[in-house]
Parts: sequence; structure tokens; C-alpha cells
Amino acid sequence: MSAKVAFIGLGVMGFPMAGHLKAKGYDVTVYNRTAAKADEWVKKHGGKSAPTPAAAAKDQDFVMLMVGNDNDVEQVALGADGALASMKKGAILIDHTTASADIARKVFAEAKKKGVDFIDAPVSGGQAGAENGKLTVMCGGEKAPFDRAKPAMDCYGRAVTLMGASGAGQLTKMVNQICIAGLVQGLSEGIAFAEKAGLDADLVLDVISKGAAQSWQMENRGKTMHQRKFDFGFAVDWMRKDLGICLDEAKRNGASLPVTALVDQFYGDVQKAGGKRWDTSSLITRL
Repeated sequence: MSAKVAFIGLGVMGFPMAGHLKAKGYDVTVYNRTAAKADEWVKKHGGKSAPTPAAAAKDQDFVMLMVGNDNDVEQVALGADGALASMKKGAILIDHTTASADIARKVFAEAKKKGVDFIDAPVSGGQAGAENGKLTVMCGGEKAPFDRAKPAMDCYGRAVTLMGASGAGQLTKMVNQICIAGLVQGLSEGIAFAEKAGLDADLVLDVISKGAAQSWQMENRGKTMHQRKFDFGFAVDWMRKDLGICLDEAKRNGASLPVTALVDQFYGDVQKAGGKRWDTSSLITRL
């Protein structure tokens, strides 16, 4: 009998992720705040939808969350109609939301009291990664539940790795976002410089991507940044949320993040200029 999964949150990431689980033979029930989205998913993939997170999570082996922020996680996991209200003992709750390490540890503790295991498992790879089933999944939690849950996460993850205890997945995602922030700013400045210098920016990118400057951002976003196309999924609003989490955590652990703090302000400028829903490569518009 196939394992039973509930997937809660069908945004640009959750919708295709839940689809991969269904395609790989899992028995999938979905929940989304906007019910029309859940109906659309069922129409496309089969499976069924439920009216609340608790109803979706009842009797499931795994419950996946992919929502917006800490408050959303708290609501759909710990609220009166939240997943934990109805999850059976021995089931595993997996949160793919990019959130704080604090909320991860809080949900872990609450789940433990109910005999439910919890894994914080934020992802990297964006909308394309979700659609192609090639996400990087960074996990925090205990090894035995991770080993049980990994085959399910492998449906949409090409690299699913246990990073340490509860919260370690979220902390690893913070490192990911810190690295991306500096990279995108450097790439923005390089491209803007090439344009001002009268160079063929596309040719410059072709040449330097064969050397030490090469990065995923350059390969996938360099030319579209030069064309000023910014409709590739991960929005500036979401990046600011993530960088805020990074900066809050750094205040606690004493890490120095001068470039991250600056780039966060730069993204604030992009928001003010009307770029809230542009993707993160729109940083170049400031220049």
C-alpha cells in the first residue's frame, strides 16, 4: 500500500512538489488557503483536497508544509485546525517553508509531545527546481525520521541532506541566502560596468563564465539581467523576508554580515521602485 501524504500550501513551489509525490505513487491529499488552488491541483493530478490543515493531516504518514513565513507555519502546524491537532503518533511533519530556526525548534518540541517527528527542510532551486524535481533540500532533525522521510523528499529533491539537529536546515538555508545576496550584487555591478564600458555584455558573460567568476547566478540570470527581464519566480519580497531572518539570527549568534545588511537595503530600494514581485536578479535596476 502506498504511503499517505498531505501537502499543505500550493504556491509556485508547493503545487509542483505535491505533483511529483502523486506522480511517484504516493496517496496525496492537499490543502491550500485559497480552495480554488487545491481544486485546480486535484483536477490536474488527481488525489483529493481537504477543508483544513487538520483534515488534510489526519491519518497521514507524512505531512509536508510549504507556506509563507513563521506566522503561517505556526498557524498551519500548531493552530486549532493545524496539522498537529490530528496527526497520528509516529507520523512525520516536514516543513519546507524558509522560516526561522526558532519556529523550527518550537514545532519540533510541540510535535514531540504528540509523538510526531518533525523535520525542518527548506529548499533551494526556485520555481524551476520545484517543477523539474531538482531541489536542494536542507534538513534539521533526528536521523531515524529523516531516513524514513527521505524517499518521499527524493520525489522533488536531487540533494536531500540531514544537516544536524532541529533548526539546522533553516540555518543552512540562511547561509544559502547570504551567499546569493552578495553574488547577485557582484553580478549586477559587473554587468552594469560592462554596459557603461561599451562592451558586448552577452559576450563578456560567455567569456568570464568559463573562468573563476562562474556561478549558477551568472549562468542562469546574467543575460536576462542584461535584458532587464525579471520574471523568474523568486520575488524580491521573499528575499527580503529571508535576509531579515538571516540578520536576526546573526544578531543572536554574533556573526558579522556587512554585505548582507547592505544588499538587504538595496532590495528595499528595488521594492520602493515597484519591484516587489520582480525576481532577485532585479538588483541591477538600482545601478
